[in-house]
Amino acid sequence: MYIMAIGWGYVALMMALAEATNANGSILGAMLTFVCYGLMPVGLLLYVLGRPARRRRREQQAASVEPDAGGHAPGAAEPGSVAPVRKEP
Repeated sequence: MYIMAIGWGYVALMMALAEATNANGSILGAMLTFVCYGLMPVGLLLYVLGRPARRRRREQQAASVEPDAGGHAPGAAEPGSVAPVRKEP
């Protein structure tokens, strides 16, 4: 996956270099060429192809979270703490 990104980045860099050194080219055009033909497509490619790895990592993190072993009901106040004040309905 990374070899494609490196190869495409090289091609985009060469395109930008050709734009910058051309008689009618400019540095701004070279930067836009590199961003629009290089960084954006490579970033999108890495994001899309990295989705399965992100999913596996998220599932592993969810499986490693242990349930609360405190013995209290969720949201129950600790002994000695002040209960929240609520308005009467």
